[in-house]
Amino acid sequence: MIDLKSTFIGIQTPNPFWLASAPPTDKAYNVNRAFEAGWGGVMWKTLGEAGPAIVNVSGPRYGAWHGKDRSLMGLNNIELITDRDLEINLTEIIQVKKDWPDRGVVVSLMVPCEEQAWKDILMRVEDTGADGIELNFGCPHGMSERGMGAAVGQVPEYVEMVTSWCKQHSDLATIVKLTPNITDVRNSARAAVRGGADAVSLINTINSIMGVDLDQMKMSPSVGAQGAHGGYCGPAVKPIALHMLSEIARDAQCKGIPISGIGGVTDWHDAAEFMALGATNVQVCTAVMTYGFRIVDDMIDGLSRYLADQGMSSVDQLIGAAVPSVTDWNQLDLNYVVKAQIDQNSCIKCGRCHIVCEDTSHQAISTEINGERGFEVKDEECVGCNLCVNVCPVENCITLRELHDEVDPRTGEMVSAEYRNWTQHPNNSMA
Repeated sequence: MIDLKSTFIGIQTPNPFWLASAPPTDKAYNVNRAFEAGWGGVMWKTLGEAGPAIVNVSGPRYGAWHGKDRSLMGLNNIELITDRDLEINLTEIIQVKKDWPDRGVVVSLMVPCEEQAWKDILMRVEDTGADGIELNFGCPHGMSERGMGAAVGQVPEYVEMVTSWCKQHSDLATIVKLTPNITDVRNSARAAVRGGADAVSLINTINSIMGVDLDQMKMSPSVGAQGAHGGYCGPAVKPIALHMLSEIARDAQCKGIPISGIGGVTDWHDAAEFMALGATNVQVCTAVMTYGFRIVDDMIDGLSRYLADQGMSSVDQLIGAAVPSVTDWNQLDLNYVVKAQIDQNSCIKCGRCHIVCEDTSHQAISTEINGERGFEVKDEECVGCNLCVNVCPVENCITLRELHDEVDPRTGEMVSAEYRNWTQHPNNSMA
């Protein structure tokens, strides 16, 4: 049996699948439905200080980027933190934690960058029995214009300062949620570590405008006559999230700090990739806003099957397993040589590989085989760039083969793949 039990900064849950702080975790009704479906934990939608209610727009809050089949590639939102009364949220958190003692309940927080404001809300959250707090230093719209969210997360000194306040005034486990709207996310992560954070989570949403309505000549979506940039999330941001995650996972100054991975997690495969690059658990938002809470069934089943196939008995064996494969460009092996090859049995002769290679790459694919239409790689021109593999509509029709060091039959000496690759080109031939 595969054990999917997860322990994140002392919080034990039945699996590593959490819901991110967002509309799906805005109230007890949603959270109860999520736990009934099988989610391991939730980050309760961001709470602010008591006082005048947050006012959200009533026009479009979301904008979408769709693939040609209407699949949701990215989602943009301009929604603010919770617009529900603080007292109502706190009361519901108490009840949810009592009803679901085996699930993780962490409360996302955002208040003005003042020590007393943080101290006040921390005392109230502690009384709920919540497992921890997540400091929202990532929200890029609306709240950042009020000096909160990303306005804090983009300044490492502020990240360290507020984190230290929270550790000073509360015993709750503290997670710092990082903004991707920054040059080097490691600086913010290091600041969180210096401030005493128990973990970091990333990425929050990315500044974005989804498009322009060219008939009305205004940005889209818009609220009435105007619109504003929002936060971008969903499958399209996953590569950015994986990069930032891996940068922290292999950073010496952040060594050992647990990471909650966020950004485009849609299925078990995405989750496994995040965990392999160092995430202890993952948070999901856009996927459940697209398909609903029941997707966790497939995530649990898929990850269990994958771990079994890999001979792993727990998720702990997966965490960080791929981190050693990540390095800086200047450490890459320049003696490693590959060439593209086309499987003629699966080639449909569409010619896309030739077109892109001829127009934009290295003119390494011929259009004839034995006088008939067909496509074949010219080894002497191919640099193994992988472009043809990426544009081919038939999976595994074009692959890369590795060149190995071989013995030269003429001299009996070992010749490196790099040297053979160099001498194959007509301009470099030593013949």
